Amino acid sequence: MRIAVPKEIVPGERRVALIPDAAGRLVKAGHEVLVETGAGAAASFPDAAYEQAGARIVPDAATLYAAGDLILKVQKPVQNDVLGRHEIDMMHEGAALVAFLSPLINPDLVRALAAHRITSFSMDAIPRISRAQTMDALSSQATVAGYKAVLLAADNLGKMFPLLMTAAGTIAPARVFILGAGVAGLQAIATARRLGAVVEAFGVRPVVKEQVESLGAKFVMLDEQIEAAGAGGYAKELSEEQHRKEVEMLAKHAKDSDVIITTAAIPGRKAPVLITADMVRAMRPGSVIVDLAAETGGNCELTQAGQTIVVNGVLIMGPQNMPSMIPVHASQMYAKNVTNLLQLLMPKTELQMNFDDEIIAGTCITHNGQIVHAATAKVVEAAPQGVAA
Repeated sequence: MRIAVPKEIVPGERRVALIPDAAGRLVKAGHEVLVETGAGAAASFPDAAYEQAGARIVPDAATLYAAGDLILKVQKPVQNDVLGRHEIDMMHEGAALVAFLSPLINPDLVRALAAHRITSFSMDAIPRISRAQTMDALSSQATVAGYKAVLLAADNLGKMFPLLMTAAGTIAPARVFILGAGVAGLQAIATARRLGAVVEAFGVRPVVKEQVESLGAKFVMLDEQIEAAGAGGYAKELSEEQHRKEVEMLAKHAKDSDVIITTAAIPGRKAPVLITADMVRAMRPGSVIVDLAAETGGNCELTQAGQTIVVNGVLIMGPQNMPSMIPVHASQMYAKNVTNLLQLLMPKTELQMNFDDEIIAGTCITHNGQIVHAATAKVVEAAPQGVAA
């Protein structure tokens, strides 16, 4: 199999889908690995490192895409403004693609993949089952995001995080409130605790209480316990009344927090608003909010995606593509996820499309000109042409 790794062209994307070490393992397994010039440079992986691993450097994107039987990317295919062509159009018919495709919100992209007879696999569709844990790129990248969110908050807070007893007096620890106790939330808790903060965390899934407390944080819950665990271990959307009670409870904790980090997300849906404008105005000036859900609408009502704003003295950060801020380890983890998936897809040197395998069935979006992912097919059928390609 000829495996091609292009340079990511989405603005701000510094990750690469395959690091030299992973490329070397694929070469030893009998594959030919092609890497576009400079593909790993932003993540500190030079062309020479790929060549030493046995990969071949290709000078331009058009040549790379035309030659690749299997394309490995981080971001979904987009228009290449330099070449005046869409990345999908540069792939040959029958090629395969592995990337974060977000198929439920990109129906036109899915239509284009099917029309070009591309066999596509979405790394954000890996099933949340034990056998697929080593392939779970959403979790690996959320780990990076949760860690970096705390560092951003600490860097922008006018206080230190730890309790300090000094000759100049006692410094009280910062109070950090983390909303959402999935992978990003748990990593944020662990990082904030390592920095010495007093941490509270809220999650709608009761099962996470033990995990939160094991990291040294206080678990905040509603007086009326809600079971909000959805399919695949993700949180599900609450009823209007449940959400109202949730926001009322969060307001009591938010006003005393120095830092709030929000991580709540519902797959394929707009992020729930947990921090209202009134809650922000009740916070102390100098407080910091880092909204990791900014790209899907934000958990804070006032968040502006990709922007940092100040409201009533409160700094509200809406960072996008957090994993790309730590490209070395984010790329390393993503490459491991991808190569573990490839071991399943290619037990030898060619793709084996066994749709009886729940990982393959759950991850494959298009094949032989058809949309084979049931949930995606339903969304695409209902969506008009020209939506979020």
